[in-house]
Amino acid sequence: MRKFLAAIILISSLFSAASSVALEKITKLASLPVAQWQKTASFPDWLGHVDDTLAINNTISFNFWHAQGKIYLKTSERLKSFDMFVNSTRIETSEIKRAGIYEIDVSELMLDGVNTIQISNINPEKDKNVISVYVPYPVILRGSLEESGIRSEALELVSEIIDSDIARGFPSAQLAIIRNGRLVYSKSWGKNITTRTLYDLASISKMLGVNYAIQKLVSEKRLDIDAKVSDIFGREMTNAQFTLRDLLCHRSGLPPEIYYHDMNYDISKRKHDAKVSNPLYTGIDGSPETRAKTLRAILRTPLINRPGAKVVYSDVGYMLLCFVVEKVTGQTLDTYMRENFWQPLGLNRITYNPLKNNFSREDCAPTEIYGNTRDGNMTFTGIRNYVLQGEVHDYKAFHSMGGISGHAGLFSNAEDLAILASLMFYGGYGEHKFFTRDVIDFFTAIQALEISNYAIGWWREGDDKRAYYFGTQSRSSVFGHQGWTGTLIMIDPSRNLVIAYLTNKINSPVVKPYTGKKIYAGNWFTASTLGFVPQIISIGMDSDKDISEQLNALVSDMAIDSMKLIPKNAAKNHPANLNAESKRAILKKRF
Repeated sequence: MRKFLAAIILISSLFSAASSVALEKITKLASLPVAQWQKTASFPDWLGHVDDTLAINNTISFNFWHAQGKIYLKTSERLKSFDMFVNSTRIETSEIKRAGIYEIDVSELMLDGVNTIQISNINPEKDKNVISVYVPYPVILRGSLEESGIRSEALELVSEIIDSDIARGFPSAQLAIIRNGRLVYSKSWGKNITTRTLYDLASISKMLGVNYAIQKLVSEKRLDIDAKVSDIFGREMTNAQFTLRDLLCHRSGLPPEIYYHDMNYDISKRKHDAKVSNPLYTGIDGSPETRAKTLRAILRTPLINRPGAKVVYSDVGYMLLCFVVEKVTGQTLDTYMRENFWQPLGLNRITYNPLKNNFSREDCAPTEIYGNTRDGNMTFTGIRNYVLQGEVHDYKAFHSMGGISGHAGLFSNAEDLAILASLMFYGGYGEHKFFTRDVIDFFTAIQALEISNYAIGWWREGDDKRAYYFGTQSRSSVFGHQGWTGTLIMIDPSRNLVIAYLTNKINSPVVKPYTGKKIYAGNWFTASTLGFVPQIISIGMDSDKDISEQLNALVSDMAIDSMKLIPKNAAKNHPANLNAESKRAILKKRF
């Protein structure tokens, strides 16, 4: 039997030798890098036993992006020979001697997505742990639009629309696109705006702030999302027995928002009333003492629904989740995110409270001209009436939470935001692991059939449920979030695509009389609709056809439809008229 096995190994080696590929970059190292590996396995028989599934015991798969990648081998002194295949290409292993640690550059063989290593014909075959394989995570590199599969004509139209809208009053915008592990597009529009400018992300903070923290804690088994919040905060909690999952899924029963900072807030009617005294008032200075009072107030806030009964989007729920993270980690949310995400990723254009963290007002896009007053049409205790720039716009985050909250407060530029969002592909980056793949799948799966547009915190496309934000060509598995200030993050795992589109659309005059939700002039422009960006990009993806005629037809439709949005008797300078003029100008230019 032993002679028979030896003969098989010899024959296999001779048969494959003719087709082997010699990689030039094989380096022997003194020690194995310190890393949180994407995949580790020891051969032979990496599963640890032999059974009827013989074909899988010498093969592992991992995720990477094209044209990058290193793997590491640790070999035993007992090793005499072996065969290695990377994505079906045999690697010349004669340089890999026994008892060593080797770094192998396999970038020329890497594919976008799943890649495979096969270790076969190990001699001696009876010993265990003769070869150990270590695979890090991929990173995001700089790339070009040409290599991305996104046609330049699509981005040219996106840029035309934003430029034309800005010429007629829209404030500013920023766009970053990652495709197949490459940052392939980054551009800014507007006065005093660069690609390094920070934007107030508003509710995107829910996902790439507190949701990220909780996903990591769940991956590390430090937190159970089915734990009752009362088990975390104990006797302080009097309002319900809802779980962390209820909070994350916006079904805790907590109201959408409560003005804990307004001493004259009517809790039952959820509005300011000078004749009413707010029993949950906590202060306006955002100090640690005010934050502590806010936690106690949230824990006493009356519910509007039975926990689990109904999905009601709630800022209050995510304010409470911020305190959950801080309770579990013993750190403020901003410190935890900086040490556990931004620093390992090398991100330096993302922060809470920019003005307290070495950024100036000029580093940030202004968020609103009139503070929180909406040109004098809103009032509450401590209201700000100056241009907000570098301070979180959300009043609950500013006054009650000191700028650090689970529902708002995060500032970033589009590039750093897109890189941070890319963790949702594989859960790691380089030598750092943040989430397990199981946790990613779990947090992005639909809550239930009747609410397919919600995952655990994340917004999902579902069956065209989020087309306004993600476009009509998005797969049902697309997820992301938007922010009230005019921001969008979209993640499409099926197309290895991340889109970070940031605007400050509400930094614009208030339109009177109010028309629905379009209080601000910026909201009337196409550039504010967010979903037009992924829609046009989708038209230009992975096609070798000339799309110019299709894009021109789309501009024609947009010009016609923009006329339908103009309110009756609207003045010539009404932003609806200016938006229609913007679309006509693009159409005229193209024809």
